[in-house]
Amino acid sequence: MQKFNLKCFVLLLGLLLPAAWYGAYGTSSMDGHSSIIIKEGNVQGTPKGSAIQASINGHMLIVVFSENLGQVSIEVATATGTPMDCLSTQTPNGVNLYVPHAGDYFITFTLPNGDEYYGEFTVTD
Repeated sequence: MQKFNLKCFVLLLGLLLPAAWYGAYGTSSMDGHSSIIIKEGNVQGTPKGSAIQASINGHMLIVVFSENLGQVSIEVATATGTPMDCLSTQTPNGVNLYVPHAGDYFITFTLPNGDEYYGEFTVTD
């Protein structure tokens, strides 16, 4: 019975430590990456926001789609609403965008069915 409890404890610890480390890594920027929280805008179907991961590292905006969402439109605009970049990409894959100027920005994702997701981020020099 004692060996069984020790095995369960070790297995549980082996499962929890990586999850805790990943969670801590995702909330802090150890290497300059800052995660961008993706929020739901106009969503009619099943929410798919968890399939969109975005982060900013200096002036580099990194977007990864973890599942096939179809042809997704991506628009980056300044906080005042001035469009900076707009593109369309087939998912699942990733996109890297260079944001040349420091400031506050919005990123909007529009899925083929019209669902919209957005995030806010800041570029600093």
